[in-house]
Amino acid sequence: MMFAVIRTGGKQHRVAADDVLKIDKIDGEPGTIVEFSDVLIVGGDPALIGTPTVSGASVAAEVLDQARARKVIAFKKRRRKNSRRKRGHRQEFTTVRITEILTDGKRPSLEARPRVARRKPNAADAVQPTAG
Repeated sequence: MMFAVIRTGGKQHRVAADDVLKIDKIDGEPGTIVEFSDVLIVGGDPALIGTPTVSGASVAAEVLDQARARKVIAFKKRRRKNSRRKRGHRQEFTTVRITEILTDGKRPSLEARPRVARRKPNAADAVQPTAG
């Protein structure tokens, strides 16, 4: 199985095809294809190790969602000084699905998968018990 180690947002991620991961926010609307060119290692047969990156290698991913994490409260208090500070922070992130790992300067061949419209179940869809 082929895998790669990519660097994005100051972090390194080990990815394979069809992996879904949350990374720091990148530009892109849901359904578009983005490309990561900072590939540190491409594993498989043969394995490629970059110095520092593998030339001609990239990883294509489909943007699934743009969202914000839960709020983190930073509260500082100095006792007996009537001094306190409260700040909230919500980190923005992007959810992506890895579509393919490319080497030798190839371009992404897959288009974004069509979005499946999820419908909410209603009471009419429930299975009706039969009298017997």
